[in-house]
Amino acid sequence: MTFAPAPSLRSTRRKLAATAMLAAAATLAAGTAAAQTKTLYIGMNGGTMEKAYTQYVFPAFEKLYGAKVVVVPGTSSDILAKAQANKDKPQMHVMFLDDGIMVRAMGMGLCEKQRPNPHLNDIYPAARFKDDLASGVSLGMTGIAYNTKMFTEKGWAAPTSWMDFADPKYKGKVVFQSMPSSSFGLHGFLMFNRIQGGNDKNVEPGFNNWAKTIGPNVLEYIPSSAKISEMVQTGEAAMFPLTPTAVAALKARGIPVEYAQPKEGSVVLMTGQCVIAKNSEPELAQKLAEFLLSPLAQANVLQFGAQIPTNPKAPAVGEGAAQVAQISQWMKNAVTLDWDSVNANRPAWNTRWNKTIER
Repeated sequence: MTFAPAPSLRSTRRKLAATAMLAAAATLAAGTAAAQTKTLYIGMNGGTMEKAYTQYVFPAFEKLYGAKVVVVPGTSSDILAKAQANKDKPQMHVMFLDDGIMVRAMGMGLCEKQRPNPHLNDIYPAARFKDDLASGVSLGMTGIAYNTKMFTEKGWAAPTSWMDFADPKYKGKVVFQSMPSSSFGLHGFLMFNRIQGGNDKNVEPGFNNWAKTIGPNVLEYIPSSAKISEMVQTGEAAMFPLTPTAVAALKARGIPVEYAQPKEGSVVLMTGQCVIAKNSEPELAQKLAEFLLSPLAQANVLQFGAQIPTNPKAPAVGEGAAQVAQISQWMKNAVTLDWDSVNANRPAWNTRWNKTIER
């Protein structure tokens, strides 16, 4: 299934852009735009996500409020580290983090309660974090991605289970993200652990059985997914944990990959946003957080960034509608982790992983 925007969606793009311009003009005419340009810094992943927001979302906000939005790119861990290092005098105003890391940020006191607004009320209940300290901006899940070129050449059927990573025929062809540094790696390990009889508090089954099941098949443990495209093209990687959105981005670049939903379920992976506590522009930062939940903003990042909306009022047409419908199906057996338990135990798990698995 191809998630890249289809040419037939160009008219929708023009309509959405026109809507943004009309809204901006009306607001500016009413005199609500800021008299002086202010700059907001937002931490988020680079690449496809950054491009979608900087080209198709932030310009409309900038026109509405006479402001400038600048992206500070980085992984969720990078952004969290920056926010924590500048906790008393934040350099950023809003940040995007993967859901588990967002829960950690909330616990550190880095997030300011998002103020009530209509868009916050419209998003899916699961996208509202505890006490509205954060809100989900896009919905996804971690499942299995595989090299379609290799699978076709070998005559292999598409994977259907997390335990396919342990199939001996994939020996030396499995690539797994490192659990300490990657949400994908963490998700894959915890699903394996569940299949072995564990849960999010008890990971003994996972650690005890890894070395005799998945471990022998792993070619390399990678710190992030940046090497995936190269390893697929060179024929090194057959299978790896990944999201449908990331698979769509690779396919748009001509990389022969596909997503497979494991029968045991995928793991919910939501990108959340929070207004950073004690930031220098609290009013404007709150406005940005509200705007990013709007149907217009979410429709544009769906169309141009393959980000699944958390606001069901966001219009989805063509390939976008098909993508949303498919994600809705996959969400039926998707697993939500016990993040309080995971975050409490993860430092010890990371140490154990580094000593016993990724040596």
